[in-house]
Amino acid sequence: MSYHWEEEKLGAAYDSKLMGRLLSYIKPYRKLFWVSLVLIVLITGLELATPYLTKRAIDYFILLPDAIVQLRVEVGRSHPPNDALSARVLDRYHPLALGKDQYLIDLFSLDTVTRTDLEKQGRVSKEHFLRVDTSTNAKLTELVTRNPNAFQKVDNIQIIGETKLRQLPPTDLIILRAPQLYGLAGLALLFVAILLGRLVLGFFQIWILQYTGQKIMYDMRQEIFTHLMRLPARFFDKNPVGRLVTRATNDVAAINEMYTSVLVYLLKDFFIILGVFVIMLQLNWQLGLVILLLAPFIVWVTWEFRKRAREAYRDFRRKLAKLNGYLQECLSGMRIIQIFAQEQRNSQMFSDINEEEYQANMRQLITFSVFQPIIHMISVVAVALIIWYGGLAVISGAFTLGSLVAFLSYVEMLFAPIRDLAEKYNILQGAMASSERIFLLLDEKPEEQGAGKILKTFQGSIEFCDVWFAYEQEEWVLRDVSFSVKPGERIAIIGPTGSGKTTIISLILRMYDIQKGKILIDGIDVRELNLHFLRSQMAVVLQDVFLFSGDILGNIRLHDAKISRERAIEAAQYVEAEGFIRKLPREYESEVKERGATLSAGQRQLLAFARAVAFNPKILVLDEATANIDSQTEGLIQRSLGKLLQGRTSVVIAHRLSTIRDADKILVLHHGQLIEQGTHSELMGTKGLYHALYTLQFAEEQAQASSAFANGN
Repeated sequence: MSYHWEEEKLGAAYDSKLMGRLLSYIKPYRKLFWVSLVLIVLITGLELATPYLTKRAIDYFILLPDAIVQLRVEVGRSHPPNDALSARVLDRYHPLALGKDQYLIDLFSLDTVTRTDLEKQGRVSKEHFLRVDTSTNAKLTELVTRNPNAFQKVDNIQIIGETKLRQLPPTDLIILRAPQLYGLAGLALLFVAILLGRLVLGFFQIWILQYTGQKIMYDMRQEIFTHLMRLPARFFDKNPVGRLVTRATNDVAAINEMYTSVLVYLLKDFFIILGVFVIMLQLNWQLGLVILLLAPFIVWVTWEFRKRAREAYRDFRRKLAKLNGYLQECLSGMRIIQIFAQEQRNSQMFSDINEEEYQANMRQLITFSVFQPIIHMISVVAVALIIWYGGLAVISGAFTLGSLVAFLSYVEMLFAPIRDLAEKYNILQGAMASSERIFLLLDEKPEEQGAGKILKTFQGSIEFCDVWFAYEQEEWVLRDVSFSVKPGERIAIIGPTGSGKTTIISLILRMYDIQKGKILIDGIDVRELNLHFLRSQMAVVLQDVFLFSGDILGNIRLHDAKISRERAIEAAQYVEAEGFIRKLPREYESEVKERGATLSAGQRQLLAFARAVAFNPKILVLDEATANIDSQTEGLIQRSLGKLLQGRTSVVIAHRLSTIRDADKILVLHHGQLIEQGTHSELMGTKGLYHALYTLQFAEEQAQASSAFANGN
């Protein structure tokens, strides 16, 4: 059952050439795309700012800012300090003296180097303090008076430590911490402003990105459909309809998902990872390096996932293509399956293929389900390292609590893009495969419909000169065929099945190009004529009539603005199709279901005749056009055919030889060779293949007529 597989040529998960072609579709919307990128950068900046605001809230407003530091100074400070560090602190920051060698200082006013040096040398007190200035605030004066044992006075400044502060009543705490509460309120408002900014910027960014993606999808579908309209018939012989529909729908949607879910957001992930590492190293480079130690393991896990995910994805896509192909085939041939009672057999085959797809999908899911927990485990290890190493630093005073909390938030932000990598990789891989298939389709050489000669007058003569043709290499369907048709002549082509009758029609319409010889229309090689002009001078009525969804009138006119409603109705009257049309509920506006399912075969062929008349061709081709019409309807057609063929070159393929006896010339084909040609009487006189076929068919018709007459009696 390998013919159900849709083999897809999967290159690398990322192909720079393919990506270059994909990005070319952004060019008309590059301004919008750049706006989206700018918005992504702004949103990323706002996201990176939120943990830092949390750090600031904890360190500057929740924790007490002051601590006692030990500075080695000579008695009375009449001499310089005993060491450079003490001198640096005294000269730059002017701390508040509490006693011998003890000074009160705001830790957050110190630069990072100075604070780190003090903490490393163990000169900073474990307990923090709060300064209270009572000189300008009566409430604070009253509060200090009520709690004399909690405060310590230093140079008209009251200070209180963490231990004493926890013993105060809540109302006193609110009064004391009012400045910090105002600061927290300001940060909270800033936090809300950032969230609102993210909301607004996110809305516009998503809207612009989705709008751009939809426009790109529209352009790609338009290009694919337009290109398909210009491809030669040989291409459609080799490519199933379902596969081509997939190119313009599913494959385009896969590329749109890459544009909207991967391309821009990969840049966002890059900015977040870069920004997080920069901030972490700035907060504490030692702890940042500890997190960086996990990077090699993350890279190795990601690389292994990429290889395994690629294999699983490819296998799943193949099995899915096999399932879709078999499902499409069964639905298309449902009548045959039901007529021959093959439901159980086909259900079992579908069950087997469905099981293969299920197993392939499970292998893919297992690959993804292993990757996600491993990355989650690494992120948990990173958190544990931060809590352990950072917690020790906080206890020792080398690291602030706010920085530790910020570190934890930044680690979560760091691993979020890595966890999403699996989904993004899957989308990128699918988009690359889809783009490869789409560009293979777009690279197919189209028919040159706009080039070539356009004749001022078109007579309709046809001449085949030593024509050889094969659909595949040198498996010749026509061999050295030569004949000519004068303008207005009616020729008939007969022969056994597979002799090349329909192929001759395809070549006249230039659906295919011949390998040897020439086909001349009005004395000019068809390859030199404008293809659109050539086909506009012809009309074809096939045995299997194709009707489009729509109404009766639309199927006659084919929505051609050059054909008026009156002309279409006149054409229907001309071929005597109006009889059944007037009986329909809405007459010419009656709906035609897909492929004309609501009409009989004879009614569909009458509409095909009306379509041919409405387009008024110079060359009319009838390919078994009356094969599916009952005797009564055929009588109607035969009466109008004489008028229909007047003044037109006509080519008729027929199995019922009684319908072509009046042809100006009859061509007899056998195994791709023209073995006889002439009028009915001439061919009957030669006693060749035509004579044998005609005699045999006439005898069969006589026997059928006699049998019908006997049964009737």
